[in-house]
Amino acid sequence: MAECFVFDITESLLNKLASYVYEEASRAYGVYEDLRGIKDTLSIVKGVLLDAEEKKEQKHGLREWLRQIQNVCFDAEDVLDGFHCQNLRNQILKASGSTGMKVDHFFSSSNSLVFRFRMAHQIKHVRRRLDKIAADGNKFCLERIDVDNRLVQRREMTYSHVDASRVIGRESDREEIIKLLMQPHPLCDGCGDESILIKIINSASASASAPTIALAHQENIKNFDIEQLQSRLRHRLSDQKYLLVLDDVWNDNRAKWTGLKDLIKVGAVGSKILVTTRSKSIASMMGTVPSYVLEGLSMENCYALFNKWAFKEGEEKNYSNLVEIGKEIVKKCRGVPLAVRTLGSSLFLNFNLERWEFVRDHGIWNLKQEKYDILPALKLSYDQMPSYLRHCFAFFSLYPKDYGFTGAEIVNLWLSLGLLRSEVGSQKLENAARQYIDELHSRSFLEDFEDFGHLYFFKVHDLVHDLALYVANEEILVVNSGTRNIPEQVRHLSFVENDSLMHALLPKSCSVRTILFPTDGVGVDSVALLDARIARYKFLRILDLSDSSFETLPSSIAKLEHLRALREQQLISLEVLIVQSCKNLESFPFHILPKLKVLFVIRCEMLNLSLNCENPIHKLRMKFLHIEQCPRQLTLPQWIQGAADTLQTLLISNLHNLEMLPEWITALTHLKMLHIVNCPQLLHLPSDMHRLGALEDLTIDGCSELCRKCEPQSGEYWSFIAHIKHLSIGETREGKLLFQMQKQIRLKLQDL
Repeated sequence: MAECFVFDITESLLNKLASYVYEEASRAYGVYEDLRGIKDTLSIVKGVLLDAEEKKEQKHGLREWLRQIQNVCFDAEDVLDGFHCQNLRNQILKASGSTGMKVDHFFSSSNSLVFRFRMAHQIKHVRRRLDKIAADGNKFCLERIDVDNRLVQRREMTYSHVDASRVIGRESDREEIIKLLMQPHPLCDGCGDESILIKIINSASASASAPTIALAHQENIKNFDIEQLQSRLRHRLSDQKYLLVLDDVWNDNRAKWTGLKDLIKVGAVGSKILVTTRSKSIASMMGTVPSYVLEGLSMENCYALFNKWAFKEGEEKNYSNLVEIGKEIVKKCRGVPLAVRTLGSSLFLNFNLERWEFVRDHGIWNLKQEKYDILPALKLSYDQMPSYLRHCFAFFSLYPKDYGFTGAEIVNLWLSLGLLRSEVGSQKLENAARQYIDELHSRSFLEDFEDFGHLYFFKVHDLVHDLALYVANEEILVVNSGTRNIPEQVRHLSFVENDSLMHALLPKSCSVRTILFPTDGVGVDSVALLDARIARYKFLRILDLSDSSFETLPSSIAKLEHLRALREQQLISLEVLIVQSCKNLESFPFHILPKLKVLFVIRCEMLNLSLNCENPIHKLRMKFLHIEQCPRQLTLPQWIQGAADTLQTLLISNLHNLEMLPEWITALTHLKMLHIVNCPQLLHLPSDMHRLGALEDLTIDGCSELCRKCEPQSGEYWSFIAHIKHLSIGETREGKLLFQMQKQIRLKLQDL
């Protein structure tokens, strides 16, 4: 069921209308009175939106009324962004001083007179629509609630390592599964809880049964064909006793499963495969021994788990009334640990009796449920979040299940769409974004969380991803090969299969703001397709051209003047550029570098970022730079020096022909993180590394000679780097960082 995020959207629009920049622009273009009218009406409407969101299921027509407000707010935001682009355009024109450009500008649609007439017409239209919608809302008799009182409470964060002693209620299950592993059967299957798997793998008795456990070390498998992958896997497993864990399996193709078993039979006697799945048919198909069915937690263990997440240690003794309500809430969770944990997290440090009773008595529990249905519990936890956080969460639905998120990736999406709010005027939006991530993590919505200081990575649990799809607004849609008609109100699109862009009937309106291709190997395969299917969306903020087949970035993208993340030319709002898997790309648009704050260049085999940059770039705003698998790169590009006062993160990986780090790298005085991974030709570090006074995190791995020279105490370069707080030489944090940065390219069952 699609949710409404009108309160958050309205608040964002009001913040723009209240800004000095827009007030000045509205006076300059003669639309001040109309914009003030929109602001006044919107302020009145906002007052009743929280009550409307609470009652939208109870009052007929209220959901449609909220949808109309949301659409008019989006349209108003597009108009306001037009002011921003026009101001930037005028700045460029003033700076250029070109007579020819001024003549062209006079006859163009961006001429100030033409622009003023067009804006006045659009703003008056928005104002009339909003006035009518506001008047229609009077019939619902809504109460005024000005402040979203849903609390943001953060607990101390925990990460992917699971302390076996803190897993509640699974001791007997652990022992039974270990007994199965000890039996002389070639395969084991069943179970369905990752925390139990971690306990089993860490168990001394399980380790005794399988003294050699081969963990999957991330390699660059992108360029391997199937035969090479199979050969490498057989080589790794040959004559080794292994425990292979396949977690959360959904592939029900028996032929592929049989092929995988045949492939890995080269292991030593005593090797085992442990499979977890939520499908009984898959467990039956894959197993050679009876499945071990993991039942729900007992009520006693559920109470203990709930209290652990809802209270600080020992705190529940002070709130006996809440504990009793908590027991009633736990009964409704049907023994599902994730449901118990998520609801407990949502009530953490919230001692309001009415809020606990609200969760206990909510009508969503009355929906027809399967035995271990978790969606009602997750939805209730979701409902406890502030409006802005719920809106951000919904955008996880644009990505496929099991997607490995980088903090930079999701934060840039939120930032480009204007979803971030800074509660403190001086607080940076990037810091606010990290608070959002921490809050979602503390509510157990995120898992496999890896924190490397300036970088962090995570996944969204499959069941939580189902919730994101459930609550995704009508503005968000995932397009696959079966999608044909896309509603006109859709504003954010994600294409997850090849040919889905070609065959889907895209909206005729120009309101689309986001187009993503988050699946590896899926992209735009021709300029003609991009021109015909994408370039018409003039309000695009985010365009993902990863895995696209272009030799140069298409010029038609220059028309997308609202674009803030991804791509090229006269994109006056651009701040984030991700160039990934563009194997034929030979030239780079260096003229956009001064605009960028974030740049990823990944798997571009024909590109040399050091070439054709004719003029020095003295001033960059770049904070984050990641260069990976660009074999033509022999040294770092000179233009990086222009970011000496801003660059905080520099990631270099799989540059197999990189021969040296330039001496000027030590002039990057704001650099906090430097990671150098799999650059085997790199032999030296600059002697004045001590000049990098802000550097807190240095990782060097896959550079055998350089790693030898940086060995603690004995290495000749050790004195250069010993002062750095976090050092990792010859390892990539157990391989996790490189694993995450390569978008978690996995050896999938269907590939075998």
